[in-house]
Amino acid sequence: MKALFITVKDLKANSIISGNTDADKLIHFIDVAQDIHIQNYLGGKLYDKMQSLIISGDIDLPANSNYKLLRDDYIKSMLIWYTQLEYFPFSMFKVDNGGVSKHRGEESDFVNFSDVDRMMSKISDRAEFYTRRFLDYICFNSVKYPEYTNNQNGDMYPDRDVDSFSSWVL
Repeated sequence: MKALFITVKDLKANSIISGNTDADKLIHFIDVAQDIHIQNYLGGKLYDKMQSLIISGDIDLPANSNYKLLRDDYIKSMLIWYTQLEYFPFSMFKVDNGGVSKHRGEESDFVNFSDVDRMMSKISDRAEFYTRRFLDYICFNSVKYPEYTNNQNGDMYPDRDVDSFSSWVL
């Protein structure tokens, strides 16, 4: 069993994703963004701790208020923006028995790739902002989250630097 740190409702309410977007299409991208990006910054031990607290329902207990604060005030914002970053490149495509096709609504026009690139750059900037906020908080408060610094051997160590690499300039 796996817990997602945000709901589809959280995503739709706090992003530019339309409220009528099919939830089944979004769940996968929440999961991917959480695995790739959030786990990267939490590290294996803290990620597993957050998972177990959410699955058990213990995250709402007063003894776990630091973990609830971490999820609600830092992780959710990061995950919302990283989910959009993962979702948008695929949002216009549909895969079914007939193959891959582009979805086109009745009164919609497709944007060109430079518009999509510009939007993706802005989304990435926001994801990096919330990640920096998280890193500043967790590094200053790491005593409250012993799992953050207790990774061993095969555990995934937390990335403590925001990857702001976007392209090569020659």
